[in-house]
Order: sequence, then structure tokens, then C-alpha cells
Amino acid sequence: MNDKEIAELRRRFRADKTSISRIRGAYVNEKREIISEMDQSVALMSETETDEILSLLKKTLSGKVDTNLIDIHFTTQQVMESPEHKLLCNLRETALQDDELIHTFYKKIIDALELEGNYMILLAYDSYDVFTYRKDGGKDDDSTELFRYILCCVCPIKMAKPTLSYYVRENCFRNVVADSIISPPALGFMFPSFDNRSTNLYGALYYTKATDNSHTEFTDAIFNAGALPMPATEQKETFRSVLADAAGEACSLPVIRSVHAQLHQAMEEHKISKEPEPLTVDKYVIRDMLGFCGVPEENIEQFEEKFDQGFGQNAALSPRNIVETGKFEVRTPDVTIKVNPARTDLVETRVIDGVKYVLIRADSGVEVNGIDVHIDED
Repeated sequence: MNDKEIAELRRRFRADKTSISRIRGAYVNEKREIISEMDQSVALMSETETDEILSLLKKTLSGKVDTNLIDIHFTTQQVMESPEHKLLCNLRETALQDDELIHTFYKKIIDALELEGNYMILLAYDSYDVFTYRKDGGKDDDSTELFRYILCCVCPIKMAKPTLSYYVRENCFRNVVADSIISPPALGFMFPSFDNRSTNLYGALYYTKATDNSHTEFTDAIFNAGALPMPATEQKETFRSVLADAAGEACSLPVIRSVHAQLHQAMEEHKISKEPEPLTVDKYVIRDMLGFCGVPEENIEQFEEKFDQGFGQNAALSPRNIVETGKFEVRTPDVTIKVNPARTDLVETRVIDGVKYVLIRADSGVEVNGIDVHIDED
């Protein structure tokens, strides 16, 4: 799925637009025991409660594609035979009204998921009359398809701290006791996928809040659809290691600055083009970037070899998973310099009288701990 398709579904998670009628859920304690279940009608909730629970579910469709939102692909054999896919289809077909299926699903999550503390499993079913676009770009309310899907999220439960409150009517202070608070989802999914604005039973969209832990134990139990992509944080660390090891002494500030600038430019051009499919780069794209920077051919060949070892052959990565999009940072053991990514030209490295320096051009506006300082020409 792409950003546009996800955004179209996200807009439905409002009380006046959703067709979600019931919310099902289970409260699981730290001993992996269900201590409470819910099967609540949205119509019986207050507007505030409806908005809050829809906001929780909506977060399962938030974050960045290929970072927090990962496409799950089922094989034809799985669609035909696998118990995991069959369970998901049955939950969808019964609109979450079959108690036996619901409890089977809860058990699969509880038995597999490695999540500390208490948590809440939330389930919702929705049906969406997909509108069509006219040739002039306008919307036509005539629906060509009814997209029916289930949404699941797992929300950690945190205990609020007791606090002192003043009761006006009683004219006294009193402690407010600790209570359970549902946190935003740690993980979740939507099934089936909404690919090309249509139902795709060969796919699901998986959400993980953490970029350093994809909770593969959960995806193995629910989808059994093979290995997930490397977590985004691990991708970044692996890319840094591969680039530094392969480039060796050629891994200079100008090289890193140029690679980052080229990747940022590619992301900006992709954004301007409004291409719906996510941008990816492979080792050949980065190879050309290194060649443009003047990295020796033998180092580039080492990069390709180490890239395959780190990510696998034919791997395609999201640029925002391997470089920082909002910062450029130069760090030594004792000093950290944060630079506007658009002005990395202000920083350079130099050896003066045998001593290595990081130099920053400072034409004006220099502050130290918030105090304006002057730089004498001497």
C-alpha cells in the first residue's frame, strides 16, 4: 500500500464518517491471562469516547511506509490452505461476531506476543463504499466496490499515578486513585490490503510503533508469511557500518555529505513528482553516488559485497530508513555539532600543523549558552 491509499482510509476514522458499529477487545495481564473482555456498541458511546477509540485504531495506520507500516504478502498456497489466512478471512466474513473465532485469535496473540506488562487487544470491522474518480479528477459517489476489512491493534496499559485533586462541591482535597490508561498501539494490522484502492486478499498491512523491534513473533503467529524486512533502526546502523567499512580512508566528510545530499535530493524529487509508490534505492544507485563522490573503484566494489552481506542480494531500501532526514550531525568523543541539513557546506575538516580540526564557518549570530559572542579577527 502507498501513502495515498492509507490516507484515504485514515480519513474514515471519525465519528461522522466511520461505519464501525462495534468494538471488541480483551484486557490481558502480565501473566498472559484475559481478565476482561469487551463487545461494545459504538452507538452507546459518547462522542468523546467514540473519537478517542477511533483515534487509537487510526494510529494503526500511521507512521512511515516501509518504516512503521510494512506490507505483508501471502503466497497463493497460503491463501488456499494456510490456517493463519483462513482465520483472518473468517474473522472478516463474520464481521467479528463469532465468539469462538475471536477467542482463537486472542489465544494466538497471547501465546506468541512478547510484550511486557498489561495490554489491550482491540478489534474492529469496517466496510467502505469506495468512491470513484471522474476523468476531471473529481469524486463520484457511485461506488464500484465495498471494501470490507478488519483492524487489530495491541495497546499497552499503563497505570496512572495517584494525584491530589480538589473537589469543588465538597470543598476538600482528595487523592485520585491510580487507574488503567490505554496507551497508543505498539503494533497492529489491517487485513486485507487496500491495494490500487481495491481488496487484495494476498496482502495485509502491518504496523509497528518501534523501529528497532518488528515483533516477528507476532507476525509469525498471525501471518506466517515469511521474514519481515530488517527493522528501520537496524537498517540505518547496518548501512552506516557497511559504508564506513567499505569506504575505509575514503569515508570523509565530503563523501558522507554528498551521499546524504543525493539521497535527500532523490526524496525531494520523489515527493514533488507525487509518485504513489514508495521510493527505494538499491546498491547500484548508491554505487553511482559513491562514484560521483570520487570514491575509488576498489572501495565501491567492497561496498557492493558488504551491502549484499548486510541486506541480502537485490535488497531495496527506503532512503529515510538509512539516513537522517531532519538533521546532520558531526560528533567527536567530547563535542557534538548539529547542522542544518541544508547548510552542511558550513562544515569542513582540516589538518592544521598536524592537528585535525572540524571547522565551522560562523559569519554572524554566534551564541554560547544563549549569550551573543564576538569573534575577534586576531
